[in-house]
This record gives sequence, structure tokens and C-alpha cells, in this order.
Amino acid sequence: MTDLVKAIFRNRENRFIAEVEIDGEIVRAHLPNTGRCKELLIDGVTVYLKPSDNPNRKTKYSLHLIENNGALVAMYSQQASKIVIDAILNGKVKELSGYDIVGSEKTIGNSRIDIYLANLDDDNNPVDEAYVEVKSVTLIKDGIAQFPDAPTERGRKHLEELISLKKEGIRSVVFFLIEHPNGNSFRPNWENDPKFSKTLKRAYDEGVEILVYKTENTLENIELVENSLKFNLDK
Repeated sequence: MTDLVKAIFRNRENRFIAEVEIDGEIVRAHLPNTGRCKELLIDGVTVYLKPSDNPNRKTKYSLHLIENNGALVAMYSQQASKIVIDAILNGKVKELSGYDIVGSEKTIGNSRIDIYLANLDDDNNPVDEAYVEVKSVTLIKDGIAQFPDAPTERGRKHLEELISLKKEGIRSVVFFLIEHPNGNSFRPNWENDPKFSKTLKRAYDEGVEILVYKTENTLENIELVENSLKFNLDK
């Protein structure tokens, strides 16, 4: 990521577009994070943009990292599942180690679950299957990471799919990837989205596993830190 361009955040034009300032010029950049991120996207903060050479894109840059309270926060939420997959393949997620198959985006019901894991039997048929849904977390309050930062019906439906899979005897996991280095534990955002939070607690009670890890972010790389963090589901 050494090709990153330093800029100043000025305004969020809409859900997907940010206005940033580069050398005194206002430029529109793609915002690859659909969360509200109000505590991050503040006029005047330093951001780092990733340029694109795709001539068909409407914007030349994507907002990749943002400075917040002395830390670099990863804004590319769509890359969260790739970060987790790379970490699984490199043996950094001990709870998800030992699988023969590590794949992405498998459709279950009306949802696509981010990561599919399985072992193979003697006939090369998949067994011991596991489904992992990844959620990128950037909201930090008093050192505690919280999700979501905006109500998410889609996220709640993912949890319902995981509950259904678990009831069928299939391993199901929701993986919260904290992409703000100042987050040291996790809780659901009961105040912002009580429906998601209640469903998460029910999912855990039904046997859906919860894993919490965070990333270490530099201008050169974003990678998962190799130890899981604690979580508290209480309201």
C-alpha cells in the first residue's frame, strides 16, 4: 500500500462518496464502508487514499485508512473477509484451523455467508462443514468495540441463517473483526440496534460461536493480530 495518497477529509457526499482535499483541491473518493462512521468522518481529519487505474471507475481514489485518536483505522470493510481468510490460511485463527477447504461467499437461504470451511472424506466429499460470517467493526467507545454503528436488518438476517445452520448440526460462527486498533474487547451496540443485539445473544445461546479479533494497521499493510479478544453480550 505504499502508493497511498495522503489527504484531508472534508465531507461525506452520500453513502458511497466522500469529498477529500488533496493539495488544496477537492476530490471525490469512493467510501468502501456503508456504516455511519460519524465518529471517524470528521472534517479536517487525515485520510489515506488508494488510487485506482481503472478507467471505468467514477472516482480515482478509495478511502482506505483514516486517523482517529492516534490510530490508523481501516475503512475498507469489504476486505474484512479476505483479511480473515488470509489469517485462517496462515494459521493465525486457532479456532478455525485444520480445514482442508477454505472458500468464500457460499449462498445459504437468502444470504451469502462470507467464509465456507470443510474437511474432505476419503472420497473427497466435504464433511465437518463450517460457515463464518465476518463483520467489520470500527466504532469504539471507551476502548470497547461495538457493532453495528447503524441498524442493520441485513446483518440480523445473517445471524438468523447461522442459527438455522446450527440447528441442522452445522458449525456456525460470527466473526467480529475490529479494524480500529484502540478496540480491546467487544459488545453489541444495544443502544443503536437492539434487534441485532438481541438476535446475536440468541444466536450465541443457540450455539453459534462468536470470535473477536482485531487488525494491526500500517500504511503498508492491514493484518489480523494473532490472539482472540473477549466479548460481553449483556445489555
